[in-house]
Amino acid sequence: MTISGRYESKMNRQEFLDTVKEYNDYWDVVIIGGGATGLGSAVDAASRGYKTLLLDMHDFAKGTSSRSTKLVHGGVRYLQQGDVSLVIEALHERGLMIQNAPHLVSHLSFIVPSYKWWNGPFYGVGLKVYDMLAGKLGIKKSKNLSKEKTLEKIPTLEPEGLIGGTIYYDGQFDDSRLAVNLAQTAVDNGAVALNYMKVTGLIKNQNGIIEGVQALDMVDGDKYEINARVVINATGIFSDSILSMDEEEHSPIIQCAQGVHIVLDKEFLPGDTAIMVPHTDDGRVLFAVPWHGKALVGTTDTPIEKPTLEPVALKEEVDFILRHAKQYLSKDPEPKDVKSVFAGLRPLVRPEDAKSTSEISRSHHLQVSGSGLVTIAGGKWTTYRRMAEDTIDKAAWVAGLKQVDCKTHELRIHGWLKGQDNTDHLYVYGSDRAGLKKLLDENPEWNEQIHPDLPYLKGEVIWAVRNELAITIEDVLSRRTRALLLDAKASLEMAPIVGKLLADEFGYDDRWVEQEVKEYEALARNYILAP
Repeated sequence: MTISGRYESKMNRQEFLDTVKEYNDYWDVVIIGGGATGLGSAVDAASRGYKTLLLDMHDFAKGTSSRSTKLVHGGVRYLQQGDVSLVIEALHERGLMIQNAPHLVSHLSFIVPSYKWWNGPFYGVGLKVYDMLAGKLGIKKSKNLSKEKTLEKIPTLEPEGLIGGTIYYDGQFDDSRLAVNLAQTAVDNGAVALNYMKVTGLIKNQNGIIEGVQALDMVDGDKYEINARVVINATGIFSDSILSMDEEEHSPIIQCAQGVHIVLDKEFLPGDTAIMVPHTDDGRVLFAVPWHGKALVGTTDTPIEKPTLEPVALKEEVDFILRHAKQYLSKDPEPKDVKSVFAGLRPLVRPEDAKSTSEISRSHHLQVSGSGLVTIAGGKWTTYRRMAEDTIDKAAWVAGLKQVDCKTHELRIHGWLKGQDNTDHLYVYGSDRAGLKKLLDENPEWNEQIHPDLPYLKGEVIWAVRNELAITIEDVLSRRTRALLLDAKASLEMAPIVGKLLADEFGYDDRWVEQEVKEYEALARNYILAP
């Protein structure tokens, strides 16, 4: 496997498979799971010089890591709960994310509105503490606003009973785009990252110590036995399934909590300021956030018994969000206004005393089993880098690897570009935008918009295949672009075009396209509210 350049390296799945087939020695680190934590761990391990392999049973960030509120934040709510250490850690990591991936992570202003029917004195004082805890990596200082200034910032805020507001600043990002860039960063540093490679078993020696994994290529059905000095379980909501492979009678550690978001047109939240509502019926914070030309509103906190790759929003969750949105927006959103609804499962580590999932700490949990399996669970996107650092520190110790200091504090993420032009949707590619533009020049057709209601170009599909390991229509429409989340119905109309572009790249026939479109339609229907 060759790497052609820091920001020009391609991710070729067949080359990666050939590398795994031909490599007969032990990998230093094998990571199971291609979400935020697994990808972050791959970046950390590879940048230390460890021979690193990452395997995911589906696509990178298919699960929880592509379904967040798109915020990089310290967690004002955690401050209210008294979890000051988590807030300090998250605010520090927020600063590092803005520093290391400026093409995807940016500042965003938030307003906490104050109404006569409730008064949140904590948020005036609490946000000052929040500013202070951020230290040198802070953004701007929070301040109180009059009613007039508040409405000037958010003209669609419900004016009746409004007293004023408090403005503060946090970070915003595109989660699945960052996941792709993390995979590329790991590869840039010498790792191999494979999606659609399912770990089916753990290989143990006669003493019961893990020495590798068995894996199944979900694309062509080939089976692999892969040797490893240490195996890391970074599978999020599926952590218990890997723990069961290790020890059948293990005690479950994960409690899934479902969070749902709805997406509305920009007219419901014009401008570039978000709303943060600190009190909802279930004790959560509700956000209305401008994102990619739409308004993202959420979230909920519903305990879920069993993990699934495609969680579905419950009617009561959507009703809950719409009801609260109507309280704070002057234009009441109705079900017909929802462009997309998506659900994600948080992999919370089971506590012994929490009364509800909203009370469970978002701190991460790291454990090592008797067999040497390293499991990292819990946490959140903002702290992915710190979680990865702790995980690789522990994994290196378990494997007896040469101790190397973490390199990721100032490691630039693939695509790093500061001061770029964000006026069109291609800004998410960062420094790769130049390469994409060059690709678009190869074929005039690739400059065509796929759908009039969304900005994405045909050439982005080609780029996703050649440079970002996209394999399916869903990979392209859900995670390489964000079409499914921004306008689910429009994405359905895009599916046949995307399918044909993929087929042309892979050399597949029309039958493959028909099957792909059928599978995508079945999935996308769950993102559309029934009329």
